[in-house]
Amino acid sequence: MVEKVHSRGEIFVVDDDPAVRETLSMVLTAGGYQVICFADGAALLTVARTRTPSCILLDVHIPGKSGLDVLQELHAEDYPAPIFMISGQGDIAMAVGAIKSGALDFIEKPFRGSEIVARLDQAIDAYARRQVKDSGSGIAALHFPGREPLTRREREVLEQFVSGASNKEAGRQLGISPRTIEDHRASIMKKLGARNAADLIRIVMTTRQQGQA
Repeated sequence: MVEKVHSRGEIFVVDDDPAVRETLSMVLTAGGYQVICFADGAALLTVARTRTPSCILLDVHIPGKSGLDVLQELHAEDYPAPIFMISGQGDIAMAVGAIKSGALDFIEKPFRGSEIVARLDQAIDAYARRQVKDSGSGIAALHFPGREPLTRREREVLEQFVSGASNKEAGRQLGISPRTIEDHRASIMKKLGARNAADLIRIVMTTRQQGQA
């Protein structure tokens, strides 16, 4: 008797290339996920507004609404599932811009199937952990007067950094690649006016003390 395998959740794949959709569908299905594919952003938005997948894989270049348009319409920073951008080597700058618009991270073409499944597993698990965590404590409750506001993702990265986590450890906790963690850290330091890591921790500690005063 064949044992029924339970799905690990739904993943939405958005890419206008049928070959990419087919490849990702096979890889993710083999990884235990149910996969729903879309050829454009409008089709995704129609479904994503009524039901939430475990994760979304969104190509940078899609017809009609661009990947960035989709991120903005979904309010990606607050969307209750991780969103990965799919990008070619020439689209890295655009993918980094997408992260600033709320995408969790990006995956470069050509794909390595096992690597994609591992990264999505990590990101989905990280999101599940954060949903049961009290978001009203720690860095999330801090305000940095006179500074450019940090995004939610930057606050999460800052909390990891202040707790002593390395880029690799922070990435594992948040489901983000160490490379993207480093980009977030650079943005945080620029926004808070920190010259180096020690200065950044001093700013956080001072803000905490002022908040407790």
